Amino acid sequence: MKAFRGEILSVPEDGDVRHFKDGLLLVEDGIVASCGAYSDPGVPVENLPGLIVPGFIDAHVHYPQTERIASHGAQLLEWLDRHIFPAEQAFADRAHADAIAAFFLDELLKNGTTSALVFPTVHAASVDALFEAALARDMRIISGKVLMDLGPEGLRDAPDTSESEALIAKWHGRGRLGYAVTPRFALTSSDAQLEAAGKLLAAHPQVLMHTHLAENHGEIAAVAERFPDAADYLDVYDRFGLVGPRSVFAHCVHMSDRAMARMAKADAGIAFCPTSNLFLGSGLFDLAQRDRHGVKLGIGTDVGAGTSFSILHTLGEAYKVCQLRGASLDPFRALHFATMGGARTLGIADRVGALLPGQEADFILLDPAATPLLARRTAAASLHDRLFALQVLGDDRTVAATYLRGALAHKRDR
Repeated sequence: MKAFRGEILSVPEDGDVRHFKDGLLLVEDGIVASCGAYSDPGVPVENLPGLIVPGFIDAHVHYPQTERIASHGAQLLEWLDRHIFPAEQAFADRAHADAIAAFFLDELLKNGTTSALVFPTVHAASVDALFEAALARDMRIISGKVLMDLGPEGLRDAPDTSESEALIAKWHGRGRLGYAVTPRFALTSSDAQLEAAGKLLAAHPQVLMHTHLAENHGEIAAVAERFPDAADYLDVYDRFGLVGPRSVFAHCVHMSDRAMARMAKADAGIAFCPTSNLFLGSGLFDLAQRDRHGVKLGIGTDVGAGTSFSILHTLGEAYKVCQLRGASLDPFRALHFATMGGARTLGIADRVGALLPGQEADFILLDPAATPLLARRTAAASLHDRLFALQVLGDDRTVAATYLRGALAHKRDR
């Protein structure tokens, strides 16, 4: 049994804030045995100065784009052609994929992210590299070979999904790994491949479906031109059996109420990616529209269009997006989206997200005095104001330590 003492905060339901100023987290064999107010556990106790919260869950991120973060100019489709597709071709080289996967996962841990839904590339070896590195670190990572038989030269696969079938058999359920059927987006797959993806998803009821939806005006116009009979962008995926409770759609910036209502009925989920949407000039996600329909929601950094691996920083940008939409994102609600909300979106809420008894003990230690400015802002501040300051001013420096199943996985250098 391991015992951790400190200030503990979790938000298992939107509006259900659980806070223990002097808390105790008991972990047995990597699983939360209890989490509540401190009382003598009768075993050695590790004191953790700071704020203990559940590990962050990144609901949408691209590991092959790590070295293309902060690539200047252009909106989505041109940006992909100019910066991303050339970079992804390098992942045919397994040694390159291994090196980037290791750096990427260490960067997640450094920023307090313990679980993630990750885009690799069209190359099966890119999936192998990511999963091997995640397995070695005991991280909860969900990924799957990108499907794009209409992609550019060097990133074009076959319409069939035989490679994905083999990868599911090889990796899904090993350690803490999960698989996602991953068509890049509607424009890069033929009808035959989208149909095959739907059949693959139906044949494997334990895997997710991960793609992009309604991100950018240029992309939306191109989809409408290719699929003139579809009611909207979501309907394209729906026609191929790709909209359901295991579907995670990144962005959803420009959505009709019809599409949002359909997502809610299907119990599909959204990855809200504010830094990416701002960086590419894609638009402002409408959280109020999402709230009206009650669609599942998680937070995605979306590196490399996203501009930071830090979920804290991403929450600060989400606040600004909501402000521009005439709404205010409460910091406790933001923390929920970054933890249990993301877990529900990814179908792993029984495993992680809120430090509930029976969940895996993935948690992080935040330091409200990580920088001189934070220390001044948070001194004697309320919990609400401390949390908000961490989201607006925080980054990797704010994450003092990251724990996976109760074991230290990252400790800040200083």
